[in-house]
Amino acid sequence: MLVITRQIKAARSLIGWEQYDLAFRSGVAISTIRRLENLEGLIAANVTTVEKIRRAFECAGVEFEGEPTPGVRLKARST
Repeated sequence: MLVITRQIKAARSLIGWEQYDLAFRSGVAISTIRRLENLEGLIAANVTTVEKIRRAFECAGVEFEGEPTPGVRLKARST
């Protein structure tokens, strides 16, 4: 569950993406990515935009954790 803007920065850092990479892979404008990352707290964006960002990260192996402690982690690899 993607709930706060810090999760976007944390997820990018975890997988080594720049803002440009996220914009390209999610189909969301770079200006939107920058705007979201400059905000604090809950994500203030269109539901479709958040879903595109979430899907891009999940395809790259990121899992989102929600309340009570929002965070990010890499999916465990199956062997």
